[in-house]
Amino acid sequence: MSKIDRRRFLKSSFTAGAAAVAGCAATQDRTAGGWRPTATVPPPRRGPNEEIRVACIGFNGQGKGHVSRHAKAKNVRVVTLCDVDESLYAGQIKVVEAAGNPTPKTEYDLRRVMDDKGVDAVSIATPNHWHALAAIWACQTGKDVYVEKPCCHNVFEGRKQVEAARKYNRIVQHGTQARSAGDVRRAMEMLREGVIGEVHMARALCFKGRGSIGFEQDEAQAPAGVHYDLWTGPAHVQPFNKNRFHYNWHWNWEYGNGDIGNQGVHQMDIARWGLGRTLPVKVASMGGRYTYQDQGVTPNTQIATMQYEDGTLLVFEVRGRQTNDEWGCTVGNLFYGSKGVMAIRGTDGPVEIMLEKKEPGPECKGPSVDHIANFHVAVRSGKIEDLHADIEEGYYSSALCHLANIAFRTGRTLNFDPKTERFRNDREANALLTRDYRGPFVVPSQV
Repeated sequence: MSKIDRRRFLKSSFTAGAAAVAGCAATQDRTAGGWRPTATVPPPRRGPNEEIRVACIGFNGQGKGHVSRHAKAKNVRVVTLCDVDESLYAGQIKVVEAAGNPTPKTEYDLRRVMDDKGVDAVSIATPNHWHALAAIWACQTGKDVYVEKPCCHNVFEGRKQVEAARKYNRIVQHGTQARSAGDVRRAMEMLREGVIGEVHMARALCFKGRGSIGFEQDEAQAPAGVHYDLWTGPAHVQPFNKNRFHYNWHWNWEYGNGDIGNQGVHQMDIARWGLGRTLPVKVASMGGRYTYQDQGVTPNTQIATMQYEDGTLLVFEVRGRQTNDEWGCTVGNLFYGSKGVMAIRGTDGPVEIMLEKKEPGPECKGPSVDHIANFHVAVRSGKIEDLHADIEEGYYSSALCHLANIAFRTGRTLNFDPKTERFRNDREANALLTRDYRGPFVVPSQV
């Protein structure tokens, strides 16, 4: 990204952010085109032999795994498939039927799913800009929620998600699957036990090769069967463009959060988990989109540094172009302590510990469980403590990605107040904590 392009981009970002602050109070309480989520008394918790009825919302990418794993689970039935692209229905209907389930209903408007009292829980794998509003609506209509990472498109709506889960006493699991990976869970225990001493820094690595997405022309209308206004939802309306649609939406700030908010949420979550921290007091980030020009906006190379009140550091690196690995890690985590180093290779491990004088540390192994199966357990019990990745943990890890992106977009080091969850004396940065929601798809200030 050139300096001129960056200045133009930052100027437009600030204008949009300022509009968000100015218009936020006026738009927060709109309802969805006359539709309002109606709080209902949730049915009693289901016993181990009773069926949990699930609706899967969004299944072009990660959502395919949701459909398959819910459909194959014991005493769980996928009753509804919901996606704004009707061309995706046939393939996933076959997946549900092949698992022994009756043919599910199909819907393109998730509000109809929310109104359906025959749905106990929803599994959300939409683009990022829909995650929070869909989850909040589900809580308000008495449904439990499994929501993909990041749980929110910005910091404001993530906090609202947590508030909704608590107010309506809903089970909400975040899609950071490493929380159910046995080796990683054991690694976190060993860090608490002091296996590498006092940990002063965690690094999170997202080295994934990302090629150019090129350039596509805007189109007069979306393809047949695509309900584009619903897909756009809370974002600003733009002409349909393939580079702003399936998957490539990740690289556009309107809908996605770059790779730090894509693959990176997993590694950010592990880094924060290992440190035992929530939100930092200082954030800096820099980078750019290097080696090609295309319609992507988010950086393909990014370094973010976050410092906590006690001085502990969390460093995140995105490398989307040619790179090396770091002690066997391309996607993974490194923890640095007073007595050694721990490496977690990949999202699920394996884990290696190296102590002082390059002596190998103890083995780090533990039993894994399926993350969605863990969600089913908590839905049946109704106990938040049964969840491996409660929504509040997901919020904090997602928020770190958003704070890093705000530092990148403003181009300066930012001071953050974890108590108020706002930047100190920085109007431009605070504007980017939320967005200007497009009515009627508005994340409410009061859930």
